[in-house]
This record gives sequence, C-alpha cells and structure tokens, in this order.
Amino acid sequence: MKNNIRVERAIKNITQGDLAGLVGVSRQTINAIESNKYVPSTVLAIKIARIFSKPLEEIFMLEEGD
Repeated sequence: MKNNIRVERAIKNITQGDLAGLVGVSRQTINAIESNKYVPSTVLAIKIARIFSKPLEEIFMLEEGD
C-alpha cells in the first residue's frame, strides 16, 4: 500500500510530529507509514484521512499485488 501523507502534510504545513500528536501515535510511526514500512490500522488510517479532510482512498492507495 502506498500513501501521499508527505504531500498532504506539506499542503497543510504540518510536521510528522504535529500529525502524530493529532492522531495519537509517535512521530516514528508516521515516519514508518510515510516510508511504506508500516501499514496503519483501519482506525489510524481513518484518523489520518480525517485530519486532511480527504476520503481514505485519496490518502492510501492499494498497489498491484496488495
């Protein structure tokens, strides 16, 4: 699964730490998600999408083979 969290953060001008605080995880968790090293839970993915006021599918996209 890929995501565009880094792009959305830049648009909203928030840091990984800011986003982490808003959704209740560590900055390292946000970094791991952005780097595609960690797939977030459904609840966390929805929280992230809500921060950006976007549908889940605009933040997280399935890749071929997912």
